[in-house]
Amino acid sequence: MSKEFEIVREFEVEASPEQVWAAITTGTAGWLWPLEYEPREGGAAPFGGTITAWDPPHRLTARTEDAEGISQQTLNQLDHVIEPREGGSSWVRYVHSGILVDDWDNQYDGAAKHNDFYLHTLRQYLLHFSGRPAVFAGADGPKASGEPDALEVAARALGLTGEAAQGDTVRAQLPGARQPVEAVLDYRNPYFIGLRTDRAMYRIFGRNHFGATVGVVVHDFGPDADASALEAGLDDWLTSVYA
Repeated sequence: MSKEFEIVREFEVEASPEQVWAAITTGTAGWLWPLEYEPREGGAAPFGGTITAWDPPHRLTARTEDAEGISQQTLNQLDHVIEPREGGSSWVRYVHSGILVDDWDNQYDGAAKHNDFYLHTLRQYLLHFSGRPAVFAGADGPKASGEPDALEVAARALGLTGEAAQGDTVRAQLPGARQPVEAVLDYRNPYFIGLRTDRAMYRIFGRNHFGATVGVVVHDFGPDADASALEAGLDDWLTSVYA
């Protein structure tokens, strides 16, 4: 049964409105995935959508109806309002709304938790990598990574113990890396893991909790980053973890 939903998040970040605006319009490879917006009201938005508000650097709204390849929704809208704060920071109000048509409770729960993780990664990008060009790569795990304990299996493969908590600096065996490297465990809960080095952010998605398989993405800011090599490293890592 079709049902509307709305997810509202507000936060302050130590970045100017111009930096936030750049991140959500042209810098999405650094924290989400590469997206393109036609820079005008009425312009084209991702997934066949339309920009209904374009007011740099204060408001961006994109609306998509019956997006191709997204059968669970008949409407999806993202609205960003950015306000300056004293000292150069920004206050951001983010609203994700639309209509879900199937498995509403699970889809809403997954969307809410994913939004929290994406927005956390946006803040990490603004704090540590703002304005730096990024190479994005991602991969989904095999069928075995859909099991209930699949994210915990990934955590062990990364070298994370049960005692490792969000904010800790750890030695992690990152996907594609030949040996463990020092990283900040910038996000950890039962659904997602985020690791940040001085050149990249690794995001592990426990989509096994929402009827899918574990996914891994990397946002690499290194000058020698290669998308094909990164993707191959993610694929190999997932295959070996869930062999």
